[in-house]
Amino acid sequence: MAITNTKTNAKIWLSSPHMSGNERNFVNDAFDTNWVAPLGPNVNGFEKDIEAYLGEGIHAAALVSGTSAIHLGLILLGVTSGDEVVCQSMTFSASANPIAYQGATPIFVDSERLTGNMDPEQLEIAIKDRMSNGIKPKAIIAVHLYGMPYQVDKIHTIAKKYDIPVLEDSAESLGSLFQGINCGTFGDIAILSFNGNKIITTSGGGALLTKSEALKERAVYLSTQARDNAIHYQHSEVGYNYRMSNVIAGIGRGQIQVLDNRVEARRANYDFYVRNLKGYDEIEFIDEPDGYFSNRWLSAILTSSYELREQIRLALLAENIESRPLWKPMHLQPVFNNAPSYTNGVSEDLFLRGLCLPSGSNLDAQDLEKVVSIIKSVLNV
Repeated sequence: MAITNTKTNAKIWLSSPHMSGNERNFVNDAFDTNWVAPLGPNVNGFEKDIEAYLGEGIHAAALVSGTSAIHLGLILLGVTSGDEVVCQSMTFSASANPIAYQGATPIFVDSERLTGNMDPEQLEIAIKDRMSNGIKPKAIIAVHLYGMPYQVDKIHTIAKKYDIPVLEDSAESLGSLFQGINCGTFGDIAILSFNGNKIITTSGGGALLTKSEALKERAVYLSTQARDNAIHYQHSEVGYNYRMSNVIAGIGRGQIQVLDNRVEARRANYDFYVRNLKGYDEIEFIDEPDGYFSNRWLSAILTSSYELREQIRLALLAENIESRPLWKPMHLQPVFNNAPSYTNGVSEDLFLRGLCLPSGSNLDAQDLEKVVSIIKSVLNV
């Protein structure tokens, strides 16, 4: 029997924006003062807010997207045509596409079972093999998948051993911690995303993070069309239109005020799913190892088979509930079918059996109960 939501069967989204109300004050101020350009007090203030939250001497450059932040990060790390960049395979395409923007080649590395992130063993195998072919990777892009920190200690030990910088993709992990330290502060360069589905949002937006003020200034320069310091428009190198606007930065200023509450709510969603589904042998969860704290941006389950994953997904869809398979690994994507990859089967298995459940901080008890009831109806057949 179909389960009817008393809220007129309203759609339950995977991860929808959750406004606090404070955002309006900053946005209205941008209108009242006519600061609607890609610079202004909200941009400066939002950067300061990010820096204050993360600590660790971080400097933030507010940009139009996490993708643009990765692109500028690669440029700052000196990645150019003909270079190779090691990239976690289990990720969204935005982690890998900027490598191609630079005319470089992505080298994909598979996941480990503990966190679902880059496998340190496969990473070292990949580095050694590329170097034996005469090309030392120019950078490593490591991702905190769905808010779960990657094995920071092991990945960065290997990177240091071979003197390769790490670009830390924290698009999904604002508010996550490794050994009590904020994700986004470990890489030579790191990035954040404030896309509409992220834990806090500016509708679209991102940030580049660095511990070097000079690198931040360089990123800002490149993001504003690389305009030289002259009374006329003069450009000595190629720049980009990547700077965040003062209007959407105002949304970010209101959002970051409630970030800790949003993390708490998403972690509560995950705990609800665990309490209600852990008794089923067909369902697994990726738990936090000791010293790891995930913001649980998205709550994911691992089913016992691809067929069961699809049964659950389709049953949810029939009730107007959005769920989504885990990321399809980059080494399986048609666009990157010629890129070298170092695999162990883990990411492909996670993709085939994994399903992200509704995880928004604005879900209520009725929403969560409906999701669980439908999953149980499939499992109990």
